[in-house]
Formats: sequence, C-alpha cells, structure tokens
Amino acid sequence: MTTKDLRVPASTNYEDRVSVTSSSDNGHEDRHRARPRNHSLHEKPDVADDPNPLVNLTQEEVVANAAEYARTCGLEEYEELFKKGGLVAQNPKSLGVGLPMLTDQDRADLAHETQHKWAQNGTLYSLVIMCSLAAAVQGMDETVINGAQLFFQAQFGIDGDSSHDTWILGLVNAAPYLCCACVGCWLADPLNKQFGRRGTIFISCLVAGITCIWSGVTDTWWHLFIARFCLGFGIGAKSATVPVYAAECSPAVIRGALVMMWQMWTAFGIMLGYVADVAFYNVPDKPHITGLNWRLMLGSAMLPAVMVCCQVYFCPESPRWYMSRGDHRKAFDSMVRLRTSKLQAARDLYYMHVLLVEENALKRGHNRVLELFTIPRNRRAALASWIVMFMQQFCGVNVIAYYSSVIFHDSGFSEISALLASMGFGIINFLFAIPAVYTIDTFGRRNLLLTTFPLMALFLLFTGFSFYIPDEKARVGCVALGIYLFGIAYSPGEGPVPFTYSAEAFPLYIRDVGMSFATATTWFFNFVLAITWPSLQRAFTTQGAFGWYAGWNIVGFFLVLLFVPETKALTLEELDRVFGVTTRTHAKYQAAKLPYWFRRYILRQDVAEPVPLYELDFDFDQAVVPRTIEEKV
Repeated sequence: MTTKDLRVPASTNYEDRVSVTSSSDNGHEDRHRARPRNHSLHEKPDVADDPNPLVNLTQEEVVANAAEYARTCGLEEYEELFKKGGLVAQNPKSLGVGLPMLTDQDRADLAHETQHKWAQNGTLYSLVIMCSLAAAVQGMDETVINGAQLFFQAQFGIDGDSSHDTWILGLVNAAPYLCCACVGCWLADPLNKQFGRRGTIFISCLVAGITCIWSGVTDTWWHLFIARFCLGFGIGAKSATVPVYAAECSPAVIRGALVMMWQMWTAFGIMLGYVADVAFYNVPDKPHITGLNWRLMLGSAMLPAVMVCCQVYFCPESPRWYMSRGDHRKAFDSMVRLRTSKLQAARDLYYMHVLLVEENALKRGHNRVLELFTIPRNRRAALASWIVMFMQQFCGVNVIAYYSSVIFHDSGFSEISALLASMGFGIINFLFAIPAVYTIDTFGRRNLLLTTFPLMALFLLFTGFSFYIPDEKARVGCVALGIYLFGIAYSPGEGPVPFTYSAEAFPLYIRDVGMSFATATTWFFNFVLAITWPSLQRAFTTQGAFGWYAGWNIVGFFLVLLFVPETKALTLEELDRVFGVTTRTHAKYQAAKLPYWFRRYILRQDVAEPVPLYELDFDFDQAVVPRTIEEKV
C-alpha cells in the first residue's frame, strides 16, 4: 500500500518551482504531489533538496543505522537510546507521538523542550556565562583606550594637530586589530586543532590579560604600540573561537540568541571600559609614576580575562570538536552535560553524525583555505559572512567606540563630561542589545540588518550636521542625541548579527578556517577605521567624516538585500540547503521582491506574495509521517 507523501522537496532551482506554480491552479497541491528522491543513509543527496537525510529512510532503516552507529563508535550500552534518538531525529516535530519505542517520560521531555525552549540545564548556561565574560574581555580592551588617549597623547608627545601625530594616534589605537587581521585570527585554526575550543579560549584570554598589564606600564608611544599589537594575538584567536564554541553547544531553537550573547556582552564590556575610564579619571599621579590614571584604565581590562581563565575548564568541550577527532564517546558525554535528557543528547549526536556524513561529501581535497572559495556552498557562506563583518565596521560604530570622548570634547564637552557622555553610549549599546536575544531568532538575522541600516545612515547624518549648529548647548545636545540614536539602531542589528551569522554559516570541516576569515575581515576593517579616523576627520571635517560612513550604511543595505540569505532556526548542518541557492538566483529574486515589500508595507497595497525562493519546512498543515517498508515507493 502506498500513501500520499506530504514531504515538500524545496529545490534550489527557483525558476522550476515558479513554473510549477504558474502551470497549476493550485501550486500548493502540486508541491505536495511531488515525490522526493530516495537516498540511502550514506549516499550523497543534493543538500539543497533534502536537509534531513533521515526522512527518506524507513523507520526500520533508521533504527538499524542508529544501532550500527552506537556499536561502531564505542557506545554499545546506549544502543537502545540511540535507536530512539534516531527515530526522533527523523521527525522531530512529532515529539515522539506514534513511536512505540518511546516511554511516556521520553515524550514528556520532548514536549517540555518544545514548549519551554529556555528551560535548559545549568551546564549550558554556565557555558554561556563563560562565553559572555570572554566577550566582555574584548569589549573592555576596545574602549579603555578611549579615555586613556586623553592623557597619554600629551605624555608621549603626540597631541598635536599635525598629520604625523594624527596617524601615530590612529596607529596606537588600531594596533590590536592589525595583529588580529594579519596573525591573531589565523592562529585560531591551529590552536583549535591542538588544544580544542576550551584550550584556545584559555590561551587567548591569558595572553589578553598579560598584555593589558603590559600596556599599563609602557613609557613611549611605540612601546604602547607593541604591547597593544601583542594584545591582538589574544583578541583574534578568542573572537574566532568563542562564537563557534557557543554555536556548536547550543540547541538550534535558541542558538541565535545564545551565540549573540557574544556581541551583547561585548557591548557590556564596552560599557565597563567606559566605566573604568570615568572611575580612574581623577586618580592622581604617585611618586615616579606619571599618568597613573590612564595606566589603570588600560590595566583594568585584565580582570574579566582572569575570570574566564578560571572558569573555562569547568565547561564541557564542544561535542562537534570531539566528533571531528573521531572521539564519539567524549562527544556523547559532553552532549549529555549540555542537554536536559539523555534522549535529547542521543538524538542531537546521532543527527549530527548523519549530517556530517553528508557534509563530508563536499570535501574535494586537503586545502581547506582553497576550498573556502572554490566550493560554491562555502564561497556563498564566505561572501555573506564577509559582507556582514565588513559592514559591522563600516557602519561607523567603532569610530564612536574609540573616539567618542574626542568627538564629544570637540563638540563642546569638558573632558569629564565627554567621558560621561561616552559611558552613556556604552550603556545604550548594551541595553538595546538585550531585545536581540528574542528578535534574532524570531525577526531573523537578515530582517534586523535590513531594518537598521537605513536608520543608522539617518542618525549618522544627523550627528554630522549637528556640528554646523552655532549654539554650543544645542550643538552638544544634538551630537549626543544623534550618537545615542545611532547606538539604539546598531545594538539589535549590526551589533549581534555578524558574529552569530558567521559562526553558523560554514560547514564543520571548514568552520575554523571560515570563522578565521570572517573575524580577520572585521578586524582588518576595524584597523582601517581606527587608524584613518583622526586623519579622515582632519581632511573631511567632522561633518564629512560622519557623512562618509552614513553613505556606507546605504551600501550595506543593498549588499545584505542581494547577497545575505536568512539563517535563523536551522541546525548548523541544514544551512547547506540555504547556501545551495546560487548567488545569482538569490540576488535576482531579492531584487525582484523589493517592489513587493515597498507596495505592501509602504503603500499598504494588497498584492500577491511572490513564490518562496526556498522552503524551510517539510509540512504545511500536517506532520510528516515516516514511511514503513511497505509504504516506501
């Protein structure tokens, strides 16, 4: 007996599905009638046609393969558990209904996971706290220099308005990011291979803590440059590892929210850096110690780094990292610590294994850097990650993060008022990142970017034009307002999205290299922004410099519209399906859809919705029912 197959094959060939829809009075029913190809578990299906290879197997085949996996990977005592986990992974939406192997407690655990997605165990949240502290290290490293430069410029003789002094100041501020882009980020791959995710985080935070102390005892600008350059060894490897670590350990349903904690707590660290600047502003010099206040500002960033070093080895290692080394026993033990039940751990581990088998078929050789750009799926992920990382810098946010005290001072604030105003920006940056914990997995990564880019452009123009106001009180008020509004727009969009997006975009076998490429991109352009702002401001005037970055936000809107697909709420491996759509097809579709959005949401017209570019669900009205052997065609 055969039954109608309710699975929906979502072809990457958008034009084919448009023709299918247009050739029928009911395209919805035609899609339901289409039959998916059948694959055995170890064949390579088209990753864009079928994101879950298990749906093309019978329940008996899934049980047999799961049992074989448990036996061959040293998990014999959990064979029955993996059988159940395989069946649940085949149709996770069913929550175990109709599976006689599952107990009532198993079904209750699965239902609870769906109904209470934030009810995770303490180990997972301990890991999130550790990753958040690692992000705070980076945030403090970025902003303690903001207040310190008000003092060390004069002490080191680089406080003039000459081209020489402005370039030297920019070079000192940008030193860590030069190291990150050229060396630090690229160390993440060998460090992760040798020491694992936890070991890399420990080493990078240790380096960051030592160099923070070193920065506080320098006595010349070039000595400070060397110390801050070495800081980049810690920042680079850490920024390429922590988001990946969080992504690999998090359940898919809340992965975006947990990974974006990186940026939210980076914003918290940025705020702490401003607080340290204000706290140490009035510290007097001691005998034989000139500039004790700015030295304490720079040295204070070591505190969260020490806390991370003390905590990191109490967290479990990434299960995906263990699996990449073939250690499935440790991977399962780690997964058990990260999930609320052993059934969920077995389900996620086995599904991870199945998808990694499919993913390994993408490999063409041993040069992973070359494959990052030669394999189409990887190249599309690299392009999208490059765009969001590039625009995280060229939206102009770090101009404010590094130079806000100088900008506020130039607009008419006193030194202490400028520091307090900068601290206000840090507080806003942190507080308005909090809503993104919810919106990043509901509103989506792409929609957040498309919404906030035009707003950031508008607020930067407002800030720049405010410098034309002749009245000082009105001018300082408008400058502060413009910067604060920019922070409100940045924090839920270009703040959390880039690192979250890049951490999930790449396949496992190339993830370390891909994340190194993405973070090297953001740090390189961070360096460009930091080193050029003083000279750019001098050449363009403040108004022109803000207008320059406002223009880049408009460019960013169209880059995201055409080349950055949505990735929310999919497993890391199922993203192969999204990046299976060709760049040309995606850009063509999104460009054609722009008038639809304008007519529907701006003009409020009742227009038909375009055919979806790709479909992310197997079902519309009914759950997928896995076929038995007799039902399989």
